[in-house]
Amino acid sequence: MFQLEGTMGEHGMERGTSRRRIEDDRFLRGTGRFVDDIATPGALHGAALRSPHAHARILSIDTAAAAVMPGVRAVLTTAELRADGIGPLPCIAKVATVEPLIIPVRPALADGLVRHVGDAVAFVIAETPAQARDAAEAILVEYDPLPAVTDGEAALAQGAPQLWPEAAGNLCFRFRKGDAAAVEAAFAAATTIVELDLVNNRVTAAPMEPRTAIGSFDAATGDYLLEVSGQAVHGIRDQLADTVFRVPRERMQVVAPDVGGGFGAKNFLFPEYVLLLLAARRLGRPVRWVSDRTEDFLSTAQGRDNRTRARLGLDAEGRFLGLQVETIANLGAYLSSSGPGSSTNAPGTAMGGLYAIPAVHMDVRGAFTNTVPIDAYRGAGKPEANYIIERLIDLAAHRTGHSATELRRRNLIADFPHKTAMGMTIDVGEFHANLDRALAAANVAGFAARREASRARGMLRGLGVACFLETSRGAPGEWAAVRFEADERVALAIGTQSNGQGHETSFPQVAADLLGLPVDTFRLVQADTRHVTRGHGHGGARSLHMGGEALVRAIDVVLVKGRGLAAQLLQSPEASLHFAGGRFSVEGDPSGSGIGLLELARAAREAGAPLDAEVDSDLDLVTFPNGCQVAEVEIDRETGKLSLERYVAIDDYGRLVNPMLTIGQVQGGLAQGIGQALFEEIAYDQDSGQILTASLMDYCLPRAEDLPPLEVTCIEVPTASNRLGVKGSGQAGCIGAPQTVMNAVLDALAPLGIETIDMPATPGRLWQAMRDAAAVR
Repeated sequence: MFQLEGTMGEHGMERGTSRRRIEDDRFLRGTGRFVDDIATPGALHGAALRSPHAHARILSIDTAAAAVMPGVRAVLTTAELRADGIGPLPCIAKVATVEPLIIPVRPALADGLVRHVGDAVAFVIAETPAQARDAAEAILVEYDPLPAVTDGEAALAQGAPQLWPEAAGNLCFRFRKGDAAAVEAAFAAATTIVELDLVNNRVTAAPMEPRTAIGSFDAATGDYLLEVSGQAVHGIRDQLADTVFRVPRERMQVVAPDVGGGFGAKNFLFPEYVLLLLAARRLGRPVRWVSDRTEDFLSTAQGRDNRTRARLGLDAEGRFLGLQVETIANLGAYLSSSGPGSSTNAPGTAMGGLYAIPAVHMDVRGAFTNTVPIDAYRGAGKPEANYIIERLIDLAAHRTGHSATELRRRNLIADFPHKTAMGMTIDVGEFHANLDRALAAANVAGFAARREASRARGMLRGLGVACFLETSRGAPGEWAAVRFEADERVALAIGTQSNGQGHETSFPQVAADLLGLPVDTFRLVQADTRHVTRGHGHGGARSLHMGGEALVRAIDVVLVKGRGLAAQLLQSPEASLHFAGGRFSVEGDPSGSGIGLLELARAAREAGAPLDAEVDSDLDLVTFPNGCQVAEVEIDRETGKLSLERYVAIDDYGRLVNPMLTIGQVQGGLAQGIGQALFEEIAYDQDSGQILTASLMDYCLPRAEDLPPLEVTCIEVPTASNRLGVKGSGQAGCIGAPQTVMNAVLDALAPLGIETIDMPATPGRLWQAMRDAAAVR
């Protein structure tokens, strides 16, 4: 369910049109091409042996029995990696820390110590997957178990088990941003200071398609090829070439076909990709690997996992004066490619949300623990930052007697451009209007009657209102090319990448408008380092913002070149030519003389001077998607069972290229954010370090029956930060939903005197909280 308000595409334009996704035809017919669909004649298969211990010394590894089992062609351990000069997996995050960022060496296979359950110890290559798995189980590893620690706060405590000798006290970094002195001065002047301890629970991406890859090596050319279910092929290529295999980048090619979901986790370089390429080089045959679901839980980067103490100072009228945030970020056993950024740079841009808070300071300590490494998961830091301020506002309202809605209205940014205390300049927004729109759309005025009806049935009903601010850009700049092909089609090559967002539809819609050609004239080229020269892939809701800007600039070049050639062929001055509807024509010429763009491209190609163009866009401006959302829940007092009764979102993503695709992205993000609030949590046993939620039997994803219709209305407030006027939408639902749902949960529990509860608000956790509150009362 969705609605649109604001400007739409002009009549006949593709932009602003809700066109069904071009790629859905092959997905619905089962003809998509995912990595496991790629035929690789003569391919071998890999299987990893993983540690059953969270922390242990490796005393010995005996591979003799495995090496002679049927079908086995090789067994790799860290000894083979050292012998072949294979470098470690890099951490490429650039974080300005006040205490040095410690980056321990991370080999593709554990070297001397294992540091989390699932840490890969050996890799078997055999003729079939079953033979590889059987041989992996035949490897004998002697371990000396060591004490483990899985909680970030516990890891930084005195006497905690130490993971790395170079990281004293398990401290990876300390990061500070903002003005601490200004915050202290604000607190000194405050009438009220509210304080809250928050847990942002650890989650996993759980994409429909688990990680999978094929590694190949051409001995004649020295070229490597990795075909991978991934999100950022150029980044993976560069790390493999520069740090791991130490070969020229042109010798390392990375390709991603259709990708069955990523949500951030598939942006990164993982050990299995290194092992596949090494095995292919050693054996002279392609090697395939497919993760099963439990293996994915044990080895794919996880998300969130922060413990935060936050304080908000207010004056007597309820105006926000200062925000202080102290966080311990659990980073896991190793630093994933971009791991430290999710708790430092990323939340720092959005800390304070949509509110005019004059003084903000954050202090983050990163901790090593015996858990799967943490990295960017949908929103990456922005959900955490928004969760903090929105939870604090509701607590402040409860403590001071102010209305939570009025506290928001009083403090929302009203004048633009606005420079936040964290140095971000927000260009445009309708924050107050969106709050009012959300309250009206959700019929907040009628909530009291609905609450009374629930009470009459012995149920608790709660209403949650929350706002969100995203800071979308990801990596700055992007590359794009436009290529006119001999079959009269136009290839759009772009350095961003889809893993389900609908890029094959939206980018052609942009090009169709600008070049005046039918949308089916275009085909998208992406996620292939052989055909896309450069790119930063997907991440940070950057694709249409950054990739779209690069495409617009490439089309500018095409039209400049085309105008010059058309002037020659039409024997008219360039200034007299008019371009519309895919055709250059001479203004004022009654004969209607002109030439179509595709005809012009054919003539240019035959003349040896194609109209093709490629550009490197240097755009580095951030956009600010935002909105206000409302959730309504009902809780059974006897069982703790919660029902999400309604969810309403009034969101601003700038100008919309394809409203239907935008809404789909938002609804998917909302489902994931609701999942974190109510269902999802990666849990570890505190004593053994064993993961307790390593399958979908234990890790609860939201089902369709758990969600009401997600009512999304888009308000178009175009930004001038890019030529399309767009703001990223891919992460926003995941950023807005957790605090909205949790505010509704706490509103329902407020009559019982319950002021705080941690995510996920499962029936068991709710039941226990109500029982404890009853005992106190």
